[in-house]
Amino acid sequence: MLNNIDGIQKGKVTEREDNMNCKIDFINENTSRALVKMFIPLFMAMILTMIYSTVDSFWVGNMLGEQGISALTAGTAIVLILNSLSMGMGNGISVMLARMVGAEEKERIPGAVATILFLGAVISALLFLVSELLVDPLLAMLGTPVAIIADASLYLRIYLIGNIALFIYMQFTSVFRAFGDAGFQMKGMILTAVFNALADPLLISLYGLAGAAAATVVSEILCLIYAEIYHRRRRMFTIDAKAMKWEYGKEMFRLSIPTTIQAIMPAVSSAIMISFIAPFGMLAMAGYGVARNLELIMFMPTTGMCMAVTTIVGQCSGARRLDRARDYLKAGMLIGGVMIAVFSAAVILFSNALTGFFGQGENVAEIVRAFFHIISIGYVLYMLTSCMQGYITGLGKPGMAMTLLIMYYIIIRIPAAFFLRGCMGLNGIWFAFLISHVLAVVIAGMMTYKESAGLSDGNRHFLSTGRHALRLLKKN
Repeated sequence: MLNNIDGIQKGKVTEREDNMNCKIDFINENTSRALVKMFIPLFMAMILTMIYSTVDSFWVGNMLGEQGISALTAGTAIVLILNSLSMGMGNGISVMLARMVGAEEKERIPGAVATILFLGAVISALLFLVSELLVDPLLAMLGTPVAIIADASLYLRIYLIGNIALFIYMQFTSVFRAFGDAGFQMKGMILTAVFNALADPLLISLYGLAGAAAATVVSEILCLIYAEIYHRRRRMFTIDAKAMKWEYGKEMFRLSIPTTIQAIMPAVSSAIMISFIAPFGMLAMAGYGVARNLELIMFMPTTGMCMAVTTIVGQCSGARRLDRARDYLKAGMLIGGVMIAVFSAAVILFSNALTGFFGQGENVAEIVRAFFHIISIGYVLYMLTSCMQGYITGLGKPGMAMTLLIMYYIIIRIPAAFFLRGCMGLNGIWFAFLISHVLAVVIAGMMTYKESAGLSDGNRHFLSTGRHALRLLKKN
């Protein structure tokens, strides 16, 4: 049903090629193989995103010292929120289009894509204006130390210029992902990471932290240019501005608002955690900044697997193959769980050496070491939770997944950190992370079991109704 179409059948280009030229057959192909085909490019894109962020921290830490990396960490909290907004909206868009692809609603796709890209451009412009106005109040609210607030503010004001291009680019990646093409995002990140790695040392040496922000802006604009070139060459789908409809916009917002809230929960939680960590001083801030960069080693494959499961389950749901959706969930949890266990062990074992990579001394390394030793198994649990979150979202229930993440990052983690820091100091905050990982996987398992049981009952009812209809036809 979703096989690639080579182009010409009986001398004519088929209508399905124009609108639904998908790269992977999620319905009929081997489950693990199809999942890996989708996951690997997304995983590589996440790794490149990690490299992109790590390169900034590497050059800033080594060229500007503890003050530079502390200012970058303070600004990163807001950057993560903005990036999460674009990624969360993209997840909803991916589910919307994947369900159309699974149901083979090819006549709706050109107008839906045009509506998505138009609204994405409008939203990105509004975000830019609001964010520029709120930079200083947000930094103050997060408890940013006075010594670094000016540098953090300058970094953010420059960075926000490129966020418009990044936001639209992320919507392009979501559209391509809905058609089973995860390679586009990977290729775009290669371009960005290479440019950023080359430009950072030069611009930082000339303009300090502002230079790191400028390199990011240019790389994000290059990504958007690449997206347009890629689309013109591949033509996996068409964009028809005349077919835009408000109904597509309503469906986009219905799915994207919960997925956006899902995506910003980690960033919002991290920002609040920074406000808890800031009173412990600049060393604590530097330690958390290094730990956050190393955490990307665990978060990137987890995010990639969640995105893969979400999109695949969306297609299976649109095709009414919920049995296949459950198979992909099991495969994602098994493959992802093993992978993240290996990654976690490596980071814990080499945390000291990795801290030195960022130009930080033994005092910061001690903080980083305590962080990872306490959380440890939490990253495996996080992978399992994320797979179940993607499954629920892909079924068209993003509100349920949103509730899960609000409980995970806000209701559980923040009160735990608030109380434990009083009796255990900085380590109490790290234990709050672990507690939230443990409770979240339990809650996610309960939600997934309930949803799967409900779907099974619905399938039985559907089959029973079908058999009854056939008996009536035979009698007549």
